[in-house]
Amino acid sequence: MYGFHFGLSDMAVEQPLFMWLIAKIFYHIERYSMAASPTSDDTLNILQDLIKTAQKKGADSADAVAIDAHSKGVSWREGVLEDVDGSESEDIGLRAMIGQKQAIISTSDRSKSSLDTLVERAMEMARAVPEDEYCGLAPEDTLELGELADLDLHDEIDVSSNKLAELAAEAEDATRAVDGVTNSDGAGAGSSKYSISLVTSHGFAGSSKGSSFSVSVSAIAGSGTGMERDYDFTSARHFEDLDSASKVGQMAGERAVKRLNPTKMESSTRSVLFDPRVANSLLGHLSGAITGGSVARGSSFLKDMMGEQIFADTITITDDPLMSRGLKSRAFDGEGVKVRKTNLIENGVLQTWLLNSASARQLGLGVTGHATRSSASTPGTSTSNLYIAPGTMSPDEMMSDIKEGLYITELIGMGVNQVTGDYSRGAAGFIIRNGEIAESVSEVTIASNLKEMFKQMMVASDLNFKYGSNAPTVRIDGMTVAGA
Repeated sequence: MYGFHFGLSDMAVEQPLFMWLIAKIFYHIERYSMAASPTSDDTLNILQDLIKTAQKKGADSADAVAIDAHSKGVSWREGVLEDVDGSESEDIGLRAMIGQKQAIISTSDRSKSSLDTLVERAMEMARAVPEDEYCGLAPEDTLELGELADLDLHDEIDVSSNKLAELAAEAEDATRAVDGVTNSDGAGAGSSKYSISLVTSHGFAGSSKGSSFSVSVSAIAGSGTGMERDYDFTSARHFEDLDSASKVGQMAGERAVKRLNPTKMESSTRSVLFDPRVANSLLGHLSGAITGGSVARGSSFLKDMMGEQIFADTITITDDPLMSRGLKSRAFDGEGVKVRKTNLIENGVLQTWLLNSASARQLGLGVTGHATRSSASTPGTSTSNLYIAPGTMSPDEMMSDIKEGLYITELIGMGVNQVTGDYSRGAAGFIIRNGEIAESVSEVTIASNLKEMFKQMMVASDLNFKYGSNAPTVRIDGMTVAGA
């Protein structure tokens, strides 16, 4: 495993030396990025050997995971290359189980002696730890044993660090060209590639690889105490799917300028609209509340709501791991379980918990294909491409009847209680006046309870898949808005 990072913003060097240094840095990043990586077959063979060795030493069952990743990125600030960084890792984790005891050990050293030591330590720990009545592999009949779906998650293109620097510079130039923008808070561009391999002792063996690319920029408008900041970004599995860097820069600049000269808002109960880039946070609160572990512990405000109407009957929320080029797509889950497109909420009704094998056993239910995995911990739980199905009204139509309300573009803080559902967060955005977006507003707090917010939720037609979790514009009536 290796990583490197160079900071350039404070270097006072003559121009020829400066350009020579940049060229050398880029050369080393490209050299490391093109270093030979193990093939998926090689990795699967290593994992299978680990499991066989663990079984020979007394493991009743085992699984092993390998995560190979490399990335590079640049940042650009005030017209100058600021930072160049890169990293590469090859991690392996072995989970060994003896009866109802389990232990997991990981390493980044794939030499035979290191892997032999890995097995020895895993077995030693598995014998020493307390029993866990819910540990174990996923049921064999739930595994993905067929041909893995081709989700087109990997782009073969190797984007050079020079190209990334060009994109970051283009984004910042476009931001600084917006009238009213006084500076930038920096721009960045990056690329990464990874592969994940998983083998279990009861028959699953599979590998998946993916890539991601991104460009981002933060703009500053105004001066002194009247400065405002905003941002934009683009990310994609395939380089060709990125928005143009100039478009990203222009959008960030325009957003920052619109926030200038914010006013205050009187405290009252109002209709609130969440811009799509903050509306997706509501999905995070939902998924956290229906995660099997939280439900089993009784620490979720939705723990008794399975099969109940928790949203309006117009609301459907879907998790789709099989979306082509999806930012969070996966061909199998972290335990080798077959994944499928699932409506978590259908016509407002809660349909399922998010379950890995441990939480499924604890609740007496079946796995749902939502297990996640790292090389150093037991399986967790997460959604994939999560989204709210769009409604029929445009955002303008949705706000047309609001005499005075709030359109939120930024949320601040995390004042959300997942046990009770109580919700209170700082916010900034714009006043809605007579059905139209008016002046900007800041230093606002919005509050309610998530159960009530879910019941009141309405959604617009502007769904766009930009994040791992996506929502159209959301309207919630009856929220408490506290001004400064």
